[in-house]
Amino acid sequence: MALTMTTAAQKGASSEDITQVSVNMVIRQDPFNITLDASALLAVSVLLVIGMHFVDRVVLEFMIVFVPVVLLIHNDYLNFLKLGPGGTPPTFTGYARLTWYRLFTLRDPFSPPPRDPTALPSAGILSQRPLPYRPGPRPSVAGLAPQRQLNQPGSQQAYNQLRSSIETLTARLPQKFVTATSCLEKHGFALFSRHPINVCGNGEVCHIHTSDRSMHMNLHPDDIKEVLEKGWGQRHPMAWKGWVRAPVPTTFTMIYAPRDESDLRIVSKIIEAAIWYTTAEQVDIQTVSES
Repeated sequence: MALTMTTAAQKGASSEDITQVSVNMVIRQDPFNITLDASALLAVSVLLVIGMHFVDRVVLEFMIVFVPVVLLIHNDYLNFLKLGPGGTPPTFTGYARLTWYRLFTLRDPFSPPPRDPTALPSAGILSQRPLPYRPGPRPSVAGLAPQRQLNQPGSQQAYNQLRSSIETLTARLPQKFVTATSCLEKHGFALFSRHPINVCGNGEVCHIHTSDRSMHMNLHPDDIKEVLEKGWGQRHPMAWKGWVRAPVPTTFTMIYAPRDESDLRIVSKIIEAAIWYTTAEQVDIQTVSES
């Protein structure tokens, strides 16, 4: 199966990408809270007393429950919008669809998916040279689609080096790889295989989020286990397997943003593992500093 796309190098980076890459965005998620000053507390008390005398009991009970629920949904919707652009439209309809998916999300994103003995490739490649442990605590992560880091954003230099390295790879192997905007995220820089054996998003190998510089990619379950154990990422919450069809494969994994050149070298090896799972072919990615 061949993939035909306009490469990012051919059409140039969009103004949105340039703007987002140039700024370290702080992604906030505000907790739900209701603050009542003395006047508001007095008004609520008076309304409740009046309601108990002049409003039907069922209606009053409904209003007492309904108002906080509406405020909770409103706060949750605003937090969804604050995650920035992603694969889900930033509309209330898109938010409602994600709310449905929440019923089926993974309860433990740090456990690898089971292996399929009939799938190719038959094993991962990270065990050949095991990853070191990621220094420091894991970043805080929120959201489904989009899923983003709330802290520890990747550095500008690491992003530029990684993107340049991937573009160099596609220039070296144009018959095998191409870069374009992500099919899954609808935003952000992505690497595609022209002839994938495990197809996801038209052969998408990985994509980089321009807001926090984290990544999503598909990995062999063996390599997912290595990534999880060493602290370099976590599974996507919608990568479940069940009677409800998941929007993404069970192998869909979030890789944390590289903070420095040391992280970048490890993340490059993980991308090589994603290429292996997508194409069953080992390819070396040289970072700009290495080359």
